[in-house]
Amino acid sequence: MSEERLIVLRPKREDFEKIYFGGNQGSLFFSPTTRGKTITTIVVAAILLIVFVFRNDFTKEKAGILYFVSFLFLLCAVFLSVSINKVSRWRKQVNAYLLKIENCKTYEIRFDENFFTVNINGEKETSEWKDFQYFDSNQECILVEGKYSYMFPKKSMTDKDYQLLKRTLKESIQS
Repeated sequence: MSEERLIVLRPKREDFEKIYFGGNQGSLFFSPTTRGKTITTIVVAAILLIVFVFRNDFTKEKAGILYFVSFLFLLCAVFLSVSINKVSRWRKQVNAYLLKIENCKTYEIRFDENFFTVNINGEKETSEWKDFQYFDSNQECILVEGKYSYMFPKKSMTDKDYQLLKRTLKESIQS
């Protein structure tokens, strides 16, 4: 591949949203990042409630159980809030990107044997092929990670361009 190739994308916000927010990705409490912490916090809260209801039945030696379970609940709540904050920041970044995509006039990918360039409304991000560490594709999109990370929905380009991009990425990125 010595000549430069150009793929023009026709981005639709819905195509990107479907991929970014599919599978509870954007859910604050049940995203893959927070699901386990949410369930753990609920379980510890239930145990704390049970211990609190029966606190009068404890002897003085066993009164520390209430304090211990309270500490566990507090710990779980802190870890959950940190995870929720991460998901919230991620959602904010994705929504800013989606707004940029929604208002873009030019979205194109240029590549040759040495460089890969993404142009969104004149903002160009150029990488050498060696800058990419990971590439994956499925029936919905192509994911590329490295110096810059990208997700290109299949619906935003022609099938011919999708296959060309997929083949080129597979040949150029050493996973």
